[in-house]
Amino acid sequence: MKPETAAKKLGILLEAAPEEFREGVVTRDELNALLADPPEWLQVLRREGPHPRQVVAAKLGVSNSGLSRGGITEPLTTAEIKALLVQPPQWLVQERATQAAVRAEKRRVADRDAERAARGPHEAGGGGGGAGV
Repeated sequence: MKPETAAKKLGILLEAAPEEFREGVVTRDELNALLADPPEWLQVLRREGPHPRQVVAAKLGVSNSGLSRGGITEPLTTAEIKALLVQPPQWLVQERATQAAVRAEKRRVADRDAERAARGPHEAGGGGGGAGV
């Protein structure tokens, strides 16, 4: 697979990986080996960064769009992420609240759907009978 794909699967920023990783091809076996027994460079990247956008968003508890709205366009290190979490700017407080609301709504809808499924199709409502004219 391409190095870009392997980097995504490993949760690392491709540009921060060693040159031999960036310029080579990663087989499925090599990827599995990296996942099972990560070398020092991979451990350091995962621990310290810089981190790719999706990892930064997850660590901050916001969406990728939330990062953009907050003006975060570059990869961040673990130290930079921790600093934002210690003294969150207003955009981060707002985006985290938005994410919490989105998660709560998803749970509500999933619970509602599960309840409807448990009641069965006949009790779910909606009638289905037409008005015979």
